[in-house]
Amino acid sequence: MLPVLVALFAHLAACTTLQVEQEVRDGRNALVRGQLDNAVDYFSRASQLKPDYRTSYALRESVWTYLGRAYYELGKYPESRTALDKALATDNKDFMARLYQGMVITRSGERERGLAEMETALNEMHQWLDNITTDSSVGIYWDPNRQIRKTIETSLSEKPTAIEMVVMAQRIGKQLEEEIDRAERDKIRSSYDQGSKN
Repeated sequence: MLPVLVALFAHLAACTTLQVEQEVRDGRNALVRGQLDNAVDYFSRASQLKPDYRTSYALRESVWTYLGRAYYELGKYPESRTALDKALATDNKDFMARLYQGMVITRSGERERGLAEMETALNEMHQWLDNITTDSSVGIYWDPNRQIRKTIETSLSEKPTAIEMVVMAQRIGKQLEEEIDRAERDKIRSSYDQGSKN
């Protein structure tokens, strides 16, 4: 009886993980397309099913980060802050959560604190990109022309106001989100090209 229960539990856990992965994928697509209410619905369901879920991409974003970002885009800043707090409580190195948290804090009137959070997040993002590009297996696909890092460097060197930084940070966050798909696509294309040569 015990082996049957263990097998059943493993099967249910695998089904839940697959469902969460699909919800997050659908949520990402909705977020990128600007279908923000749908994105919130997908990410909310995923967070209820598996609150500790992180994507399998090189940039391992949590479901709470995505939910916070979707709420931010909807202008629901208190809900965004709650979700981002959960993301940072799980991983205080989650620079995407910190970036959007800084944007939320700025929008709530704490401009200096928000600016400091965004600057910290952008520096962490830059460092992460520097580090991942040294990984020969996946790094060659991430920010190959240093476009995101150049945008970060320019944004930080211009000493913007907190509100100006919100605009820049939002643009950089979207660039990095687009880079996930670009890197995955380039990696698949490269694998296909290598396979067709053999």
